[in-house]
Amino acid sequence: MSLLTSLDALHAHYGTPGEASMIKEIGYLSPAYRQIVEISRFCALTTSGPEGLDCSPRGDEDPVVRVQDDRTLLLPDRRGNNRIDSLRNIVRDPRVSLMFMVPGWNNVLRINGKAVLSVDPELLASFAKEGHSPRSVIIFTIDAVYFQCARALMRSELWNPDVQVGKGDLPTPGQIMQEIKAGFDGEAYDVEWPQRAQKSMW
Repeated sequence: MSLLTSLDALHAHYGTPGEASMIKEIGYLSPAYRQIVEISRFCALTTSGPEGLDCSPRGDEDPVVRVQDDRTLLLPDRRGNNRIDSLRNIVRDPRVSLMFMVPGWNNVLRINGKAVLSVDPELLASFAKEGHSPRSVIIFTIDAVYFQCARALMRSELWNPDVQVGKGDLPTPGQIMQEIKAGFDGEAYDVEWPQRAQKSMW
C-alpha cells in the first residue's frame, strides 16, 4: 500500500493548483457571493470539538442565513433533535465551515470562519416564525469564501430527477432505529413523525 504521509509527498503527487482555483478565494462576501448566499435555503454546518467533527444540515423556507455585512452571517438555530452537537462544539472551538447548495446549481459555495452563539432577545425575536423564536443564533465571522468546482455534482447528477431514489427504496428512520434497538416500534414512529414534525417545525 502506497500512502501519502507528508505535505511534500502530497504536493509532489498533485502538483500546483490552477490560477482559477486560487483567485476565487477571498475573505469577504463579494456582490456575486452575497447573491448566492441570499438565495440559498440549505447549507451544511461543520464544527469541531474534543469528541471529533460534526456536520449538520441546516435549512429554512427563507434564506438559510441572514447577511449582516460582508464579513458577518447570522444563522438561527431552528428546532431539531436537541442533541446540540454543533453548538457544544462552537462553544469550545469557534472554527466553523458552511457549504451552501442551491438546487439546479452545480457549484457549491464554501465559507470558513469562526462563530459564537447569541441569545440576545431582540436578535432571537427577529428570526421568529409562526410565533416561535430560535433558541439561539449562530454569528459567523468570515475568514474565507470560495465556490467549489462543479465536477462533483456533475458526476453525481445530484439534481437529475431521473436518478433520484424512489420512495420505499431506502430504510425509513423507524426501520433504522428498530434494527438498532430491539422492541422499538419503528412503524409507529414513521406514521407519527410527519405530523409531529409539522407541529414543531419552528
